[in-house]
This record gives sequence, structure tokens and C-alpha cells, in this order.
Amino acid sequence: MNNVKSFLKSGHLPTLLSSFFYFDISFMIWVMVGATSTFIVQDFGLSPAEKGFMVGIPILGGSLLRIPMGLLADRFGGKRMGMIGMMLTMLPLFWGWLYGNSFSEVQAFGFLLGIAGASFAVALPLASRWYPPEHQGLAMGIAGAGNSGTVLATLFAPRIAESFGWHGVFGFSLLPLFTAFIVFIIFAKDSPAAPKPQKLSQYLSIVKMKETWIFSFFYSLSFGGFVGLTSYLGIFFVDQYGISKVMAGDLVTITVFAGSFVRPIGGYIADRLGGMNLLIKLYGLAAFVLFVVGFLPSIYMMVPLFIIAMLIFGISNGALFQVIPTKFPREVGIFTGFVGAAGGFGGFFLPNILGTYKEITGSYGLGFWWISATYVGALIIIIWLQTSWKKTPGKDHTGKLTAI
Repeated sequence: MNNVKSFLKSGHLPTLLSSFFYFDISFMIWVMVGATSTFIVQDFGLSPAEKGFMVGIPILGGSLLRIPMGLLADRFGGKRMGMIGMMLTMLPLFWGWLYGNSFSEVQAFGFLLGIAGASFAVALPLASRWYPPEHQGLAMGIAGAGNSGTVLATLFAPRIAESFGWHGVFGFSLLPLFTAFIVFIIFAKDSPAAPKPQKLSQYLSIVKMKETWIFSFFYSLSFGGFVGLTSYLGIFFVDQYGISKVMAGDLVTITVFAGSFVRPIGGYIADRLGGMNLLIKLYGLAAFVLFVVGFLPSIYMMVPLFIIAMLIFGISNGALFQVIPTKFPREVGIFTGFVGAAGGFGGFFLPNILGTYKEITGSYGLGFWWISATYVGALIIIIWLQTSWKKTPGKDHTGKLTAI
């Protein structure tokens, strides 16, 4: 209780909550193609591989845009870039609403929806910089819980698409986006403690650190697993079990809900146990769960398995972003952009892996086993990294001397 009171007294709650709302609606829009995918594929008659590619395109767009968005947010302020990002997001929404009459158009405006996905590199640093190190995990977890926007997308998009067509979903999405835009203008504020802009070469120096690439790989699995499955599960449930499109959306909502709100819990636990210690347990469990999923059991067993997987992904995301601001406080914007981009790449490859294996083998099983094996590899790397840190206790991740 004392820790919660301390948290509420520190930082800037209006900025934290408006950052969450901005990220929440942006995330909802980012996965909108996946949420309406079962209706879109009906219009264009796509193969399994094309289905995976289509739902992965917006995630890829977000991956490529997060690094420049993070850099610009560091240099020009998170509030300014958040406002610009939301205004630009309105353009592909209008495109999907009024046009989008071919598969190539869906791919084009889907890629531009990546602007909404890039909000990650703006919202989290904007909120994080108001809070001291001992509250970084919880602050980043609350702001990052905006990935709960997936629940809104998977719950409402199929129903709106059934009543108004899938084009109408993108038109209706403009309403909550405009609301988030107004709230953000009124309540969000840049922290006076934000570091002064550095030269581009200083920002990009993080690519020389091995931890940059390692954390990026970790996040490509946890966040990539979350957003990738969110975008593809609707197609999976319809293809694998032959259920209705709306029912598939409801099942996705149930599984997504599990992982959407546990990110703050992951950050809170990581503040006490250490993010890396927590990841060892989570990634080992993820490998086991996905291995079992690969056997493609009945839908009554599959849904609980996906719920467990989403819980693991959500807690892992919170744990990872407890580590980042404490190790990279001056480059937190570009670092979250870089690592977030890797998470997006993971979310792009996951549906493509599943769709490709489905097309080649006629089954999703090998795709899930491939992903499970990748988690085993990540677990080995985490243990190795922790061991290497313990061997050099007088240095931080960059090799500079620190107090012991």
C-alpha cells in the first residue's frame, strides 16, 4: 500500500493516463485489419499464406516506423509527436472506409496503419520520464497496458463488419481516435526532466551494444507473440474449427483480454524480482504451452492454452520494459522504438509462419512447434546473459564502471 501511495505522489498521473488512452486507441486501430480479416478474405479469396501476409502488413509498418517516431519524440517532445501521429493515422482510416476495393489497397492502407503501432515509441517514454527508477516498471506497465486496445478491436470489429461491412469498421474507428486526440491535447505534458536531445550518432550508438539486439529478440517473441496471435487467431479459429466469424472474434477477445491487462503486473513483479529472473520462468513456460498447442487439440482445450500463452506474453512485456528505462534512461525513446520495432517484426513473422506452414503442410502444427523451439533458444540466451553480467559486476551493460 505504501508503495502505491508513493507511486501516486510521484510522476504526473494525467500524462500517464492520457498516454495510456492514446496508446490504447492506437493499438486498437493497429490490429484492425486482423480483427476484420475473416470478412476481408471472403471478398478476395486469399490463400493461407496471403492471409498471414495481409494481417502482418500493419505490424510490419509499425515496426519500420517506431524507430523514427522514437527518435523524433526524443528530439521534439512526446506530446507533439503523439498529436502528429494521431492526425496521420486518420488518413489510412479514411482510405479503408471510403476505398480499399482491392487486395493491393488493403495492403497499402494496412501498412500505413503502422503509424498507429508506432505510438508505442511515443506514449511509453512520455509517461516513463515522469517517474523515478523504483516506479519505472509500474509506470511503463500502465502505459503499455494500452495493448488492451486489441480487446476493443476483436470484440466490436466483427460485429460492426457484420452489420455495416468491413469498410465501416475503419470509419467508426475515427470516433474514438478523435476523442483520444482531444484528451491527449488537454492532459498530456512533457516531463521537465526529459533529457536534452542528443546527436543522431549518440542515439544510434545503442546498436553497438549486444543488449540492444538481445532485448530486441526477446521482445520479438513476447510482444510479437501477443500482437501476431491477436491478428491471426480469428483466421485460425475459422479455418481450424469451422466456427462463425463473430464467434471467432469473441474467442479471440477472450484470449486477448487475458494478456492485455497483465502488463502492469509484469512490471510490478519485475520491480521486485528483477525482469531477467522473471523472464527465465516465463519463456520456459511459453515454450511448453506452444509445444502443446502444436498438437492442435479440441477448441475446448485450445482456448485455455491460448489464454495462458497470452498471459505469459503480457507479463513478459511488462518485465522487459522494467529493464529498459533503468539501463537506458537517456535513450529510452529511441531504445523503445528500436526494441519495439523488433517486437513488430516478431508479430509480422508469426502469422506468416503459421500461414506458410498451413499452406505447405495443410496443418498449423509445425508452425507452433517452430515458435516453441524459438522460445527455448531465447531461454538459453537469457541464462547466458545473466551469467555474463554476474562475471562483470563492476560494469553496466555498456562496459562503463558503476558503483557496486
